[in-house]
Amino acid sequence: MRHFKFWTISAVVLLSLSACSRSSAPDQSVTPGIPETPESRYDLANGCFALKSVSANAFEVQGSDGSYAATAPAVAGAEPLYLKPTGLGKYICYAKDKTMIAVSGGGVGSANAPSEAANWTINTTSNGKYTITSESAGKSLATDASGKLILSDTAGTFNFVPTSGCTSYPEMPVDIEGATYKGQGVNKRVIGFADGHTHMGMSSEMSDGSGNIGPSAGGALYGMPFHRFGVTEALKNCVGVHGPNGLLDPDTIVHTAPTPHETLGWPSFIGWPTAGSNTHQAMYYKWVERAWMSGLRLQVNLGTNINALCELAKTFVTVTNPGNITSECNDMAVGVKQVSYLHAIEDYIDAQEGGPGKGWYRIVETPEEARKVINQGKLAVVPGVEFADLFDCTVNYVGPIETIGCTKEDIDKQIDRLYAMGVRQIYPAHDVNSALGGTGIFSPLALNLIGFLQTGAFWQTKDCPAVPYLTAAPGTPDGGNKADFYQAGAVMTTAIPGTGNDPLTQAVFALTGGVLPIYPPGYQCNKREITDLGRYAVQQIMKKKMIIDVDHADILEKGVIIEMAKAQKPGYPLVSMHGAHGGLSVEMAKDILNLGGVIYPYKPNGRGQAEFLQRLKPIWPAGRPLAEGYGFDGNGFGGLATPRGAGSTPVKYPFTMFSGPGWGPQFAAAGIKPITVNKLTIPESGKNWDIDVDGTAMYGMVPDFVEETRIEGGQEAIDALYNSAEAYLQMWEKVVNR
Repeated sequence: MRHFKFWTISAVVLLSLSACSRSSAPDQSVTPGIPETPESRYDLANGCFALKSVSANAFEVQGSDGSYAATAPAVAGAEPLYLKPTGLGKYICYAKDKTMIAVSGGGVGSANAPSEAANWTINTTSNGKYTITSESAGKSLATDASGKLILSDTAGTFNFVPTSGCTSYPEMPVDIEGATYKGQGVNKRVIGFADGHTHMGMSSEMSDGSGNIGPSAGGALYGMPFHRFGVTEALKNCVGVHGPNGLLDPDTIVHTAPTPHETLGWPSFIGWPTAGSNTHQAMYYKWVERAWMSGLRLQVNLGTNINALCELAKTFVTVTNPGNITSECNDMAVGVKQVSYLHAIEDYIDAQEGGPGKGWYRIVETPEEARKVINQGKLAVVPGVEFADLFDCTVNYVGPIETIGCTKEDIDKQIDRLYAMGVRQIYPAHDVNSALGGTGIFSPLALNLIGFLQTGAFWQTKDCPAVPYLTAAPGTPDGGNKADFYQAGAVMTTAIPGTGNDPLTQAVFALTGGVLPIYPPGYQCNKREITDLGRYAVQQIMKKKMIIDVDHADILEKGVIIEMAKAQKPGYPLVSMHGAHGGLSVEMAKDILNLGGVIYPYKPNGRGQAEFLQRLKPIWPAGRPLAEGYGFDGNGFGGLATPRGAGSTPVKYPFTMFSGPGWGPQFAAAGIKPITVNKLTIPESGKNWDIDVDGTAMYGMVPDFVEETRIEGGQEAIDALYNSAEAYLQMWEKVVNR
């Protein structure tokens, strides 16, 4: 996460909200190619089939009333059904008229909208033979003596026979022509790029849409990375949470003036997602698939939370949407749920791709596993955590009295717990002071207020060290993000913001009576240093051989962690994947790189990516191939990269990747075939995203960002980007193999 905005509820207001509208199905009929004859239930995924009753020896035909009967003697007369997976072995049977076979009034009929009544569990009895069961009804499909499709306690047996003429179930397009590439061997260098910091586990409901777990971040984020019933549900109209015209969006309520948005989701997406929206899903799985096809080969997915922010969001969303399921706000509890949720995402993608282990999204726990996965042409996903109260190590103040929430024994237990879950990357600090030490200051007011709410104390500060920082040269054009966090500290706000009528100002008055601490001029850093518990936690993380990201730690705390890493024999690699929030000096950056670590910028646009490479080059260790990935921070409430702006050479759609100007000889030498990237466009509505207009509005714009990088930085920047997955793996191997 990056920026966090603060809001509060001064009074409970009862609001009447419109119900969430259901998006329409596609307007055109799509005829998928005839699939191979299926042998198992997983082979049915996203294929076009006719349903044949074995007992009736005939194919199912849809009647005018929506019922089905086995009356067609040949496949040509059958209803073509598109089998859309809702999970492993579970399907919607989608008819040509866009209805679904469903439980209806104690029998079998057709439904216009997806629900559990249309969700069928298919089991394989033998090769090519299946039973079809409704878990919601507790009965299975069968045919009666007349051939009518009925519900029965005794399951009938069916065949799924390949056919054509289906209407495809609605889904987000990828809009890339061609196939992505595999590796050349597990012992060969990886060609591909790494995202070192993102949050795909953030969701308005951390389940398949069943609604039984609750949201992350107290419900502040709208939308899901997947839903068992597809994109029409995962990214549907947000009016039910954000209110008419988006006026109840937690992102807009903190502004000094309302900034409403159109709430329509699939397929129109008039008002979201955008580069500036903090509270809409940015990592729908098909958007991530588009990035993977363009060469994304390693992604660090972090469970994240800030307790106080979560509590505020939960209060706000509960008031504006009383039916909303709320979740816990304890950092460890919410973050662990997000990490677990990554496995649900993996299972869902497996279901779409033909069964367990067949998906392109693979969670890994070792660099060896990652290399195997990447060599198969898939995406290696590394779980991590980014909490303010890591290990439940809270700190609270009542006047000068400090109370901490953890012991060394607690830290040991929590490290073991996270490691057993597959967590391999950890942030020792995040946005709010903890029992482990001080957070890195980069926000002049908002996070100070959040910290006050969470700990009972404002930050105490001191002047930041007067040393060279890894900042951009003066006059450097905007790189797509709002600020550069390599400078330590912030010039603190000492006055009430806003006009006095806006929610943020009212929140400040409510919490402080209008009185804020007065800070000295100039850049201020956190006076709170790493504690003995913090040192112990870092030592134990190193003993567990987990990756440590120093970002979000105060500049002096970063220095302590770096010295601890240098004292290890051999030195312990560290990483900076999140724009160095809290600051990073040039000397610290050199130390991180010389330890075998990597430094990736907070996801810029292509201009910013090329510019940051020029910062790295003078300090890059000799003999190491130059490497620069990025930290996307999707769903991290920080906003995404804006367009490069006037005067930039535009991205021309469609464009080619892996060959042509800027693409080095390594791609052809590895047998990587060119792909064509089209402007991401939804056929049902015509909605499209153009990176020169929309910036990096969501994760599906990553290929477009790569093209920006090629335009701005040429082959040098492309080489560095596609070296970044290998650089991460080599760093990880040095952490583990010691």
